[in-house]
Amino acid sequence: MMDGAETPLRYPHTSPPVEGDAVEVADGVLWMRLPLPMKLDHVNVYALDEGESWTVIDTGFDSRRTRAVWEKLLAGPLGGKPVSRVFVTHHHPDHVGLAGWFQAAQGAELWTTRTAWLFARMLMLDEQAVPTEETLNFWRSCGMDADVLENRATERPFNFADIVAPMPLGFNRIKQGDVMRIGGRDWDVHIGNGHAPEHATFWSRDDNLVISGDQIIASISPNVGVYATEPGADPLADWLEACERLQTLARPDHLVLAGHNLPFTGLPTRMRQLIDNHHGALNRLMAHLETPRTAGECFAPLFKREIGEGEYGLALVEAKAHVSHLYQLDKIARRRREDGAWLYYVGG
Repeated sequence: MMDGAETPLRYPHTSPPVEGDAVEVADGVLWMRLPLPMKLDHVNVYALDEGESWTVIDTGFDSRRTRAVWEKLLAGPLGGKPVSRVFVTHHHPDHVGLAGWFQAAQGAELWTTRTAWLFARMLMLDEQAVPTEETLNFWRSCGMDADVLENRATERPFNFADIVAPMPLGFNRIKQGDVMRIGGRDWDVHIGNGHAPEHATFWSRDDNLVISGDQIIASISPNVGVYATEPGADPLADWLEACERLQTLARPDHLVLAGHNLPFTGLPTRMRQLIDNHHGALNRLMAHLETPRTAGECFAPLFKREIGEGEYGLALVEAKAHVSHLYQLDKIARRRREDGAWLYYVGG
């Protein structure tokens, strides 16, 4: 096998499918794209032919527009055949949003990891009109910009229930080491972490396909964040461990079907990039923290670009993940500021 470092990323399909249409990326495997109302304006979903039915992997948000696109896909590229199974790679709403709709409308079985299902079900119940005091305190501890905090304190926060269809009780569990028969292929299940807990990826034994969800994406690094639900978490450690483990499986010829952007080959190179990018960011962050700073003051060394209002929340939780990782490695110290924000800095 040639060294993955010498294998550049290549994109067999230079443009995505148009809305309501599909591209066959391998025998019996359809790639489709659904809209998202945000800067990252799409999610990729896949349908694998089971003969008399389809298995769908990931589903998009629950919205009138997304349901209309699915109706067009079901009647068009999917040929009117029912969806018998839905596999969800992880619990984020652009992936699980319409799983319950497929269950209720078509009687589809839901397959996902236990953690993904539990998170999705729990978050469906956690509907808030305004942010909780725990959330506000967490934002303060991160050093959220005062104007942003003032605005968000009285706004309806993101709620799963707004964009995720009700999920009927019951699911089928996917776990590390499983071999799943999907679309006439046997797939090894390998579990990722960091971007989302217990994130399922699928590696075909019969050809070169990898369905990676958001664990592995070309050209962008998946968001790794710390949230108020687990403020002491270290998802970056989980992310790096998963990347290093999955890197050992990567072949240059693997065709990676990711949750966003274009399918690509050159997976060993991409895995090395994902790992190196975070280590580089951590090194820049260490230099930045020669002066004590909050997580909210650490965007510049991590992102190297201007962060807009629409990206602020994700940038903040990712900055928190990076400073938290260094803190838990005892590479930096912290002290509480009078306003409740943690100041992180190099030194004891």
